[in-house]
Amino acid sequence: MLHTYSGETISFDIIYKKRKSMSISIDLYGKIEVQAPKDTPEKDVLQSVEEKWDWIQQKIKEMRDRSSGPKKKVYDHGESFLYLGNEYPIQVSQDITIKQDYVVFEEDKLQIIVKQLEDEKIKQALKRFYYQQCKLLVERSIKSYQSHFKMKPKSIRISDNNTNWGTCDFKQQLTFNWKLAMAPQQVIDYVVVHEMCHMVHLNHDRSFWRLVGKIMPDYKKQENWLALSSWKMTV
Repeated sequence: MLHTYSGETISFDIIYKKRKSMSISIDLYGKIEVQAPKDTPEKDVLQSVEEKWDWIQQKIKEMRDRSSGPKKKVYDHGESFLYLGNEYPIQVSQDITIKQDYVVFEEDKLQIIVKQLEDEKIKQALKRFYYQQCKLLVERSIKSYQSHFKMKPKSIRISDNNTNWGTCDFKQQLTFNWKLAMAPQQVIDYVVVHEMCHMVHLNHDRSFWRLVGKIMPDYKKQENWLALSSWKMTV
């Protein structure tokens, strides 16, 4: 079905089922599906779609952005970067007296102070900020979930590994990707729990996933965030 509202037209399928309420879902390919109770009037379906219009448009935009891949970053005022799951604009300042470039998170922006106003200097300052924050956030999460485990990590490292969000070796040494600082705290917690569970079960067998689910019942929600948003986690 096609429907136009607020100057935009979308296409969606209506599935009538034995259920009590309506739901709207959008899959990874942008297909929109409305599930409605049997005998629901079409006008009620359209009203429900219009009530969710802004959400639908936002999801469609996210899918288009994801399919086109990450845009090249500009290291200047107003460019936005992810931190703890939210986008924040950067504000760049020069201070030739500082010993090392640095970044400060100031509630509504990322303040970057550099000795030289060069893109590479700004980029490296951001990366250093994410490395430092990732270490702090991961350590806080490990401390929070340690009570679920008898053994403790032997060491905690932050790395530039582009293939894994985290790893755990047979010596209980945990390593985490610095880009995790861009994810929401719940997602960081999930990756931490995932790797800590590998201290008990080194492979991904049923026992491993049972332990993950016992500690974090909504872990699939966090996996889904990474699957849908990891393309944006870039500097």
